[in-house]
Amino acid sequence: MKKFLFAPAVLLIGLISCNSGTGNESSSSDSTSSQNDTTTMQADSSHTAMNTTTMDALPAVPAGAKVYFKNLKDGQTVSSPLKVEMGATNISVDSAGTIKQNSGHFHIIIDDGDSTASGVVVRKDSTHLHFGNAQKEATVTLSPGKHRLALQFADGIHRSYGSKLSEAITLNVKK
Repeated sequence: MKKFLFAPAVLLIGLISCNSGTGNESSSSDSTSSQNDTTTMQADSSHTAMNTTTMDALPAVPAGAKVYFKNLKDGQTVSSPLKVEMGATNISVDSAGTIKQNSGHFHIIIDDGDSTASGVVVRKDSTHLHFGNAQKEATVTLSPGKHRLALQFADGIHRSYGSKLSEAITLNVKK
């Protein structure tokens, strides 16, 4: 009985912590982009309540799927604020809220590792930025110096696909 109650309790704690952010970590500065591709981080409505008595399995990663930074390269020197363009191949970028096969959404992890473990809900805080409205670009402010950015893909309820769908790079932010 204790084991049966433990999993829903852990999931509930993860969802609560995932929804503790203000939802306005970044904003887009490119007015020519479509609304679907911008990061007007309104209250991220994708952190929805779910039935904790049932849990769908993490969808399989499609063959050949990958995520990548479209406009940034490892070791690049950049200015802040920084425009980040996110890309995905062989998997659809979709809004969070429901679990759909062959789809998910982006997260950017700043200076906190190269990925979140597979199946773990990606935290939502100042170093774990969520793009649950299917955004494909963001403007991120970084202090001068060296920073590690990880692009992490997750399913509709923010469970990470792990290192299979992540890319990490190091950037040098000039003063």
